[in-house]
Amino acid sequence: MNRLVGEHLSIVTPKAQTTWQRVTGLLTLGDAQLVFLDTPGLLEARDLLQRSMLAAALEAVHEADVVLVVADGAHAPGRDDRERLSGAIAAVVAPVHLAVNKVDVAGPQNVSAWRRWASSEAGVDRVHEISASTGHGLDDLREALIDALPEAPFLYPEDEVAAAPVRFFVGELVRETIFELYGEEIPYSTMCQVEEFREGEDPIYVQVNVFVERSSQKGILIGAGGEAIRRLGIDARAKIEHFLGARVYLDLWVKPLKAWRRKRAHLGKLGFRVPQEE
Repeated sequence: MNRLVGEHLSIVTPKAQTTWQRVTGLLTLGDAQLVFLDTPGLLEARDLLQRSMLAAALEAVHEADVVLVVADGAHAPGRDDRERLSGAIAAVVAPVHLAVNKVDVAGPQNVSAWRRWASSEAGVDRVHEISASTGHGLDDLREALIDALPEAPFLYPEDEVAAAPVRFFVGELVRETIFELYGEEIPYSTMCQVEEFREGEDPIYVQVNVFVERSSQKGILIGAGGEAIRRLGIDARAKIEHFLGARVYLDLWVKPLKAWRRKRAHLGKLGFRVPQEE
C-alpha cells in the first residue's frame, strides 16, 4: 500500500505481525479513487489484542469491493496459510486478487506454489507477481484493481492520501522504530499513543506515551543511563520530521500498563476495537 499510495503510512519492519490496526490509504487517479484498507494478517489469535487484529482483518475482507491478498513470495504457503486464507475468502462475493510479493528475491518454486493454491480456490480471480521493493508489477496491479472497482462517487477529497489523523501515524512511527531497535519481546509488548501534539509551535511539540506490560520492560526500553531511549528518540524524531515536513521536539514517556494486551479496558483506551465476548 505504501508503494502504491506513495506515502509511508503502514509501518514496515522485518518482524512479523507489525500491522496491528487497520490503516486506510487513498489514491486518486483521474476518475478512479482507490481506498486501501491495510489490515493485520490472518493470524492464529492467542490473546485479546490478536483477536482484535483478526477481527479487523476479517471485517475489511467482508466490506471490500475488491479483496487483495498479499502473499510473501519468499515462502511457500504452508497448510495453516492455505486454510486461513481459504476460510477468509470462502464467503466473499467481491473479486479476489492474489499478489505474490517479493518476486525479486523469491524462488520460482515458491511463486508456483502460491499459483497452485490460487488455482485450487474458486474465489481467486487473478494472480499478480509483484515486488513492493522494486516496483515490479505494481502498475499492472493498480490498473487491474481499478478495472475491478464498481462505479461509485468518491468517498474522500482527491488530494488526501490517508483517512486517519496525523497523531495516529506519529505514534505508529515511534512503534516502528521500537520494532527496529529492540529484541523479540519488547516490540510486541509495547503500544504508542500521542498524548500532546502542539502544531502551532516551532519545533512542533509531540509527547508520546510508550506503554509496556511490565515494569521490567520499562527499564529495557530506557536502557542503561537512558542510552536506549535516546537512540529511540533520535531515530523516531527523524522519521516524524520527514513525515510532517517540519522540525519536531519529541518527548517520550514510558509507562507500565499491566497486561494491556489482554484487558478490554486498556485496549479500548489505546484505540483498538475490541471484539465482543464469545
